[in-house]
Amino acid sequence: MKVSKLLVALLAGALSLGAAAQQPIVIKFSHVVASDTPKGKAVEFFAEKAAELTKGRVKVEVYANSTLYEDKEEMEALQLGAVQMLAPSLAKFGPLGVREFEVFDLPYIFNGYDDLHKVTAGPVGKQLMAKLEPKGISGLAFWDNGFKSFSANTPIRNPDDLRGKKLRIQSSKVLEEQVRALKALPQVMAFSEVYQALQTGVVDGTENPISNLYTQKMHEVQKHLAITDHGYLGYVVIVNKKFWDGLPTDIRKQLEEAMVQATRYANQIAKIENDNALEQVRKSGKTAVYVPTVAERTAFKKALVPVHQKMEKRVGKETIDAVYQAINFDPNKL
Repeated sequence: MKVSKLLVALLAGALSLGAAAQQPIVIKFSHVVASDTPKGKAVEFFAEKAAELTKGRVKVEVYANSTLYEDKEEMEALQLGAVQMLAPSLAKFGPLGVREFEVFDLPYIFNGYDDLHKVTAGPVGKQLMAKLEPKGISGLAFWDNGFKSFSANTPIRNPDDLRGKKLRIQSSKVLEEQVRALKALPQVMAFSEVYQALQTGVVDGTENPISNLYTQKMHEVQKHLAITDHGYLGYVVIVNKKFWDGLPTDIRKQLEEAMVQATRYANQIAKIENDNALEQVRKSGKTAVYVPTVAERTAFKKALVPVHQKMEKRVGKETIDAVYQAINFDPNKL
C-alpha cells in the first residue's frame, strides 16, 4: 500500500514537472510608441519569429504605447526585472550613465543611412553595446526609426525661424545643446504627453521622424514641417542581462536569430513607413511641408554642427572621433 502511494506521488510529481516544463518562457517587451510605427511593427515581427523559431517555447508579450511603463520608467523596470526587453531610443542611455550613446544625437553627424549603418553594424556599434553590460543590460541590436525634422506652428526656413520657440525634446543633454544652438528653448517631455502639449501650446514645436509625427497625429496640431533631416532617432533593443544569460543556450540562439531577422525588417520598414507617413501628412492638408534649399540646409548645419565640439567632454572625444573616422566625416567641411 505504502509503495503504491509512493508511486502515485512520484507519478503526480513527474506529471506536474512535465506540465511546468511545457509552459512557455514569457518575455515582456515594453515600448512607448504606437503599434503601427516602425518600432511597433518590428517588435510584433520579433514576437512572431520568437514563437516560430522556438516552436512555442517562448512567448513574447508586447506592451505598446506606454501601456505598461512611460519612457522615463521603463529602464529601471528592465534593470529590476519587471520587464525583460525594451527598445528605448538612443537618447535614453545618457541618463543611465552610458553617455557615449549620445553620439547618435549629434546633429548632422550622419549623411543618410549608409553612414549610419557603418557605425551601428560596425566596430563602434559593438564597442557601445559592450558598455551596457556593467549596467545589467545586454544589447541585442540597433533598430532604425528615421531622421528627424522640425515642426512648429510658424514657417521654418532657416535657424532663426526657431529662435525663442519652446521645442519638445527627449531627455538628452546633447539635444538640449542642439536646441540652445538655435536660440530656442528645450522642453524635456515624455513622448506620450507631446500631442496634448502641442495642442494646448505648452510647447511650440518638436522634432521627430515623420512616422512618429504622423502616427501620434502631431501633424494635426502643427501647421508647418521642415524636412531638415538634422538628427537621427534610433533604438537599441536591450534585455535584462541576468534573464538573458539564464536562458537555455538553444533558446537564446533561436532568439538571436529572431532578432537578426527582426532587425533586417525594422530597418527596411523604417524607411518605407517614413516615406509613406510624409505622403499622408502632405495629403492631410493640415501641415505645410517645406523642403529647405541647399543654402538653407547649409545654414542649419553651420548652426548645429558646432554642438559636436561642445559635447566632447560629455559624449567623449574618442567616441566622436571613432564615428568621424568610420564615416569619413569632417566637421570643417560643410
